[in-house]
Parts: sequence; structure tokens; C-alpha cells
Amino acid sequence: MKQFFKFVFASMLGVFISGILIFVIFIASLAAIVGSSKEKVEVKANSILHLNLNLPITERSSSSPLDDLNVGPFVSEKKLGLNDILKSIKYAKDDSNIKGIYLDVSYLTTGFATAEEIRNALLDFKKSGKFVIAYSEIYSQGAYYIASAASKIYLNPQGILELKGLSAQNMFFKGTLEKLNIEAQIIKVGTFKSAVEPFVLDKMSDANRLQTNALLSSLYQHLTANIAASRHIAQDSVISIANGLKSRAPEDAVKYKLVDALKYKDEILDELKAKTGIDKKKNLNTVSVSDYAKTIEEKGPSSDRIAVIYANGDIGGGEGDENSIGSEGISKAIRKARTNDKIKAVVLRVNSPGGSALASDVIWREVVLTKKVKPVVVSMGDYAASGGYYIACAANEIYAEPNTITGSIGVFAIIPNMQGFFNNKLGVTFDGVKTGQFADLGNIGRPLSAAEKQIFQHEVNRTYNDFTKRVAEGRKLTQSYVDSIGQGRVWTGEQALKLKLVDKLGHIDDAIASAARKAKLKEYRIVNYPEIKDGLMGLLGSSEDKIKAYFVKQELGETYPVYQKIKQATQMSGLQARMPYIIDIQ
Repeated sequence: MKQFFKFVFASMLGVFISGILIFVIFIASLAAIVGSSKEKVEVKANSILHLNLNLPITERSSSSPLDDLNVGPFVSEKKLGLNDILKSIKYAKDDSNIKGIYLDVSYLTTGFATAEEIRNALLDFKKSGKFVIAYSEIYSQGAYYIASAASKIYLNPQGILELKGLSAQNMFFKGTLEKLNIEAQIIKVGTFKSAVEPFVLDKMSDANRLQTNALLSSLYQHLTANIAASRHIAQDSVISIANGLKSRAPEDAVKYKLVDALKYKDEILDELKAKTGIDKKKNLNTVSVSDYAKTIEEKGPSSDRIAVIYANGDIGGGEGDENSIGSEGISKAIRKARTNDKIKAVVLRVNSPGGSALASDVIWREVVLTKKVKPVVVSMGDYAASGGYYIACAANEIYAEPNTITGSIGVFAIIPNMQGFFNNKLGVTFDGVKTGQFADLGNIGRPLSAAEKQIFQHEVNRTYNDFTKRVAEGRKLTQSYVDSIGQGRVWTGEQALKLKLVDKLGHIDDAIASAARKAKLKEYRIVNYPEIKDGLMGLLGSSEDKIKAYFVKQELGETYPVYQKIKQATQMSGLQARMPYIIDIQ
């Protein structure tokens, strides 16, 4: 017993000392951050906007001090907000101090729809007559798609350009569950509702393979058509190059006109200096997106506003955060926009694969109520599927990118039967009493009875009926038609437009402009909801999650993404309006 208390005391002392050290380091680091943040950003004449896209790209920028800490769990993980990227490119177009853009991109750190928005912003920027020069040692396929919008594309003489076509794969857990004696009891509606497949199959079903092939084909056609148009070569040639993996050596990229020349970094810098009139012996005047965005002041009257409400991540209950949609948090933001007389229209930015059917319906209700008093326009990001489509369908108008992944109108439930695991693997048994036949409905310690399965199936069917009814009402379609294009099937934005699931193809700025027209506004100010918690409040709100993630990443290393997928799979409890899975397209 003495040794036990000695061990406990030593452990507690260690935790206490560690906590004190982290707190001291935190205060010191925070003070340094506050001091440095006061430095004014100056954009000099003949400057170049340095667009470094080799960072995780989120829907909008965060100003949390954690983003700049470099201590233990607070190791800096710099991110770029799409809002700041698009705003910077837009304002740089007419800024006399900005002579051009240096595009630095090697790997696509976001989905194709986000890449589409950035790419189109670059194409619009070029209309000013200013240059966009792209350079990299390695262009992944997604990175090259963005780079193909540049005026000139350069590749390192020993570099790599990847153009090989698209592929997608899913992870299946059936074998794992069998080894653990766990049965996934599946209740679903929809031929294509393949979110449950990883739990009961070891490969894709024919229906899932069909829809994934159709999805990739649509994305591939769009990608190759745009590359061909920007590089002034035939689309068939681009497809031939990709299908035959013809661009293997750097010289091949030049031969097939995928890049303009092979150059080293110093040669690129000399070219940029020449274009901006800077002496070769002097340094370039460059400004990063994060710094440039700080110099931009939103203009417009304070009396008329358009609210942009960001709904990003999986849908669930509670408040949510920057990476998840909480029904309470988003509903509160929509209500705030609805009851604010200065806000004349709402743009709901949806980037979500779905989640809880109940939480989705809660948010849908707020959209319906808001639509009655002011225009609501939806802008879809990389994903707006299943629950993500549920919360969008009631809007006055829906914009999607051609390569947005949407639809997936379907519902499912997974109830694990862990009796074999408890009995055979752990030696644990259960026994008890109950007052009614269904008092322990959903008990994971035993299999579902036929009557219980019928109950769950009824609830899934009812929720699917509500879902398709909501879509039919919002989109002015028949419910039978919605069911025919529903069944859990996913579509690209281009396909969804033909199916009348979306109204137009366009970007978030297009959605904002449409909302302004519907509200009959010529001048207005943009306000963003939910508000990002700044300073210490933002730090305290996210520090626990960052600490947990840090230690898990340290322990798992390169297998961390696998852990994330398994964790996500185990959180699919309750009725789910979720797309088949996050389609990892390479």
C-alpha cells in the first residue's frame, strides 16, 4: 500500500509540474504573439503576392494564438482560410502595388471544389493583364490543376509532374469486426447508401462501384477539359497523356506542353525581379496571403449587410466548432441573422458530408423560417451531401462547384452486436430484468430481435420519407422524382445541376452577388457567422483538442489517418444522413 501511494503521489506531482511548465511557456509564447501581432503590414510598390498553397486550406482563417505556438502540443500548424485566399486575389487584381502572383503549390491540401474556386479566382485575376507565374519542384495532380491557370508554368529540371487520372478507394472493416466477434447490424434506405458497406463487406458493392465510377468520370472530364483549355491543347491529348502516364520525366512535361519550361528557383526569382523592375542584387518585394489579407478593409454601409454563415464538417448536436457543425451553434447563428434587421440576406456556406439526421432537421427548420423573411442562398464547397444537402435544400437558390460532391439523399443506422466480443474475447456476460419487451432497445450486448429490427427499419423509412419530402418541397419537385435520384447516390455539381438538385454552378462570390440581387442591395457589408473566438477565448476553447491530437499523432505517426477513419466510423450512432464516406480522390 505504501508503494501504491508513493506511485500515485509521484504521478500527481509529475502532472502538476508539467502543467505549470506548459502554463509558463504558454504565457511567454502568448505575450510574444501579442507583441508581434501589432506589427503593421506594409505592401510596397512593385510587390508580388506570394500564394503558397502547400498548407491545409480551411473554409476561413482563424486568429487563434495557438496557430503560432511552437511548443509541444502547440506545434504550429499553419493554415490558410479560403476566404482570405479569394479576398486577396480579388483585391490584388486592382491593387497598383501588386504586379503579379507567384503561385507556389506542390500538393493539393483540399478538395477539388475548393481548388476550383482558387483556380477561377486566378483566371479572373489574369484579366487585369497582370501575370501569374507557377513554379514547383513537384506538382501533384491536384496542384497542377490549380497551376494550369497560371500565365506561365515552370518545373524544376529534376522535378516531377503528376498527371495520371483519378482513383478512389475506401477502407473496409468487415474482417476486423469478424476477428473481434462484432456484428454490425445495418438498417438503411437506398440502393446506393454505401456508408454501411465498410462494416459488412470487404469490397465495393456493384451499386457503389457504379456510382463511384460515374462520379470520377464526371470529375475527370471537367478536370481534363479545363487543363486543355488553359494549356491550349486538345482534351483528348490531355486524357491520352494521363491514361498512358506519358509525363514521367521533366522533359516530357515540356514536350507535351504541360509546362512552359524547366527552371531552377534562382531563375524564377530573376524572372520575377525583371517583371517587377527590381535589380537582381536586391530582394523581391513579396507579401503572403495571410499578411495581405490583414491590409484589406471591407467596404460598404453599416446599415445593409449580408450574413455568410459557415457550416463546415460533420453534423451533430451541440455547439460545434470550426471543423464541425453543431445543430445548436449553427441554428443560433441563423436565428441571429434572421432577427437582425441590418442583415438583408443570408448565404449559407455548406461544406459537409452530413451526419445526424436529427441535427440536420433542426438546422433545416431554421433555414425555412429565415427564408420566409429574407433571401437565403446556399454556396456548396467540396461536399454538401446527405445531411449537408438536407440543410441546403430549403434555400431560395443553391450554387455548387462543378466538382462539388452532393446528393446522397438517404438514411441509415448501425447498431453493433458485441455479444460475441464480450463473451468470447473478454469473458464478460450480462444478465438483467426489464419491465417491457423493448425496455432495452438498442442494447449492444445482444443481437436485435426481429421486432426490434422492424422498429429501427420503420424509423429509418420515416426519416427517409421526411428527407425526400423536404427536398421535394424545397426544390419544387415531386417526392417520387426525388426518391428516384436519391437512394443514397452521390453526384457531382455538374450532374446535380442537370438533376435539378442545384440551380447554378458558381462560387461563393456568385452566391453572395445573387443574395444581394434578391435583397435589392447595391452596396452592402459582409458579416461572418458563427463568430470566430479570438484571443484567449479561442485558445482555451481548442487547447484540449489540440493536446489530445498532438499525443495521438506522436504515437501513431503515419498511421494517424487510418486512426481518424476508424474513429469516424465508430461515431456513426443514431440515424445518420451521411454520404457513403469521405471519398479520397487521388
